[in-house]
Formats: sequence, structure tokens, C-alpha cells
Amino acid sequence: MTQDTSPARVRLRLVFSPDFALGPGKADLLEGIAETGSIAAAGRRMGMSYKRAWSLVESLNTAFAAPLVTRSRGGAKGGGASLTQTGEQVLSHYRSAERVAADAARDDVGILRDLFRTEARDGKAD
Repeated sequence: MTQDTSPARVRLRLVFSPDFALGPGKADLLEGIAETGSIAAAGRRMGMSYKRAWSLVESLNTAFAAPLVTRSRGGAKGGGASLTQTGEQVLSHYRSAERVAADAARDDVGILRDLFRTEARDGKAD
């Protein structure tokens, strides 16, 4: 039997209230908006509809004390979206927390990975 060497990983979800959490999906959406300048393009990169992406942006903008994403309506050059200063801070601190959590859990995750049944992960367990 060959041992799978794909790494286990830590995925961080910060739960602020029963109705709101900040996790990898929302962080990836914010990062996509920063990189593409577009809510629609960021959503497409993640395989989600514009409606879903906009819904997540609205939840982010509502949850924090200041909006994280600002958008401009279309015109001669079309519309766009960008992160506000608060949005940049939220994304930066979330990514930092991800790195800290992954670093702190590295040894335990490695041990758990070594103890994990390859067959169970591949769906071949009895």
C-alpha cells in the first residue's frame, strides 16, 4: 500500500456571532476582489454566482463597523469594486491568524496525518 503524502491543512473559521463567521471562503472572496477589482470576477474565480458573491459582500459590509468592500457603478469604463482600508485590514489580519494557527498546529496535524487511514480518506474503508 502506498502512503498518500498530500498535506493535511488547518482551515480557520472565526465565529463572531451565531449569525456571522469569517472563514476561508469569505477571505478568498475579499482577496479576489482586491486582485480583480470586481465582485463578479472574484465570484467566478471561486465558481459562485454574482448573486452569491454580492450576498457575501453585503454580509461582510454589515458585520463590521465599516464596510470592507466599496463598489462603483458602471459607466464608460464599467463598474468595479475594491477593498476599503478596513477591508484590507480584515483580510491581512485573517491571513495572519491563518498562518499563526497553521504554525501552532503543525506538529499535531503531522501526527494526526500519520495516524489517518489512507483507505478512509479515499472512501475505500470497510
